[in-house]
Amino acid sequence: MPSHISQLAGDGELSVGLVGLRHMHSQGHLRTLDTLPEVGKIVVWDEDPSAYDEMRDEAPQTELVRAESFEELLADRGLAYVVAAHRNRDNPDVFCAILEADHHLLAEKPFGRNAEDARRVAAAAAKADRQLSVFYTNRFLPLIQQARDLVRGGALGELYSMEIRALTTQVRSRGPELWLFDQEQAGGGWLSWLGCHYLDLFHAIPGDEVASVSADIATRGYDAVDVEDIATVSLRMQSGALAHLHGGYVLGQSGVGFYDSGYDAYYAFNGRDGRLWWGTDEPDVLHVESTATEIAASPRRQYRYEGGDSPAYGGVAGEQFVRQFYAATLGQARVPVPAKAAIRVALITDAIYESARTGQRVAVPPPPTEA
Repeated sequence: MPSHISQLAGDGELSVGLVGLRHMHSQGHLRTLDTLPEVGKIVVWDEDPSAYDEMRDEAPQTELVRAESFEELLADRGLAYVVAAHRNRDNPDVFCAILEADHHLLAEKPFGRNAEDARRVAAAAAKADRQLSVFYTNRFLPLIQQARDLVRGGALGELYSMEIRALTTQVRSRGPELWLFDQEQAGGGWLSWLGCHYLDLFHAIPGDEVASVSADIATRGYDAVDVEDIATVSLRMQSGALAHLHGGYVLGQSGVGFYDSGYDAYYAFNGRDGRLWWGTDEPDVLHVESTATEIAASPRRQYRYEGGDSPAYGGVAGEQFVRQFYAATLGQARVPVPAKAAIRVALITDAIYESARTGQRVAVPPPPTEA
């Protein structure tokens, strides 16, 4: 992130919109905006008027104003940008309306229920000439950025394989009655809600593209939901490297809800000259082994990170993510994650569901170059 970004606006100077207060991440988004000293007012709207009173305490330092209607918020020309989080089914209509009203948009993932929805949102941003980004904030974590720099810098040599295991709490502890676990509203289950982050990392770290997938999904919990709660995916990258993703809502005794959920995760990237890995046992430690010339003088290394103190969603990295998006609206930086990333993940997810349905390996179309 450019060092000057935090100076782009004075304290309390910005007015920002927030669409959607019933989304599982809205509390976090409010906390982030409240943490940013440059944000002096947050204009919020939700289709449920009672949501405003329930959430107003999440932004104790910032003026919170309720728009009487979605149209009223859209008509507010004083908004620096809009953060939006809604049901997956409704996201395309909501996101496109924001963009068509000439607002820059920082949008929750996914853009919709499939790649067609994602392309529609990206097209609306391009037509309106507005900045659009998606909340893949994991890319801003220092450990992830270090892993990216090492892999792309040749520390592992030719990449052979990647693997991610990401298990979290069961649906019954998250609320099986939520729209998130309804196929018609969500478009998918664990893959759509959480798997998207890991599918994004398979590109974000090595810079490679997924060429094809073979997948199995299942609903194994005791809850009456019609989306998958477990998935295993085999991915072949364009470079020839292989990748594996295993995840799901399977942990029975590891927290509840969406902010206190437990995780059992492991990430590994393996190459001709070395490997790197990290996981929940030591979530702030990146382990590296390599014989590559770049680090041969110290072939076994550990990079340790301590997160800054911030109530923002995603911590200090979450603050930096939103600040870079604002800088992008001024032409001072690139958007933190381009719309192309949302389309890419949607194309992969669509192929995964097709593979699970047919039992066949499915090719993944390349993401568009223009988004």
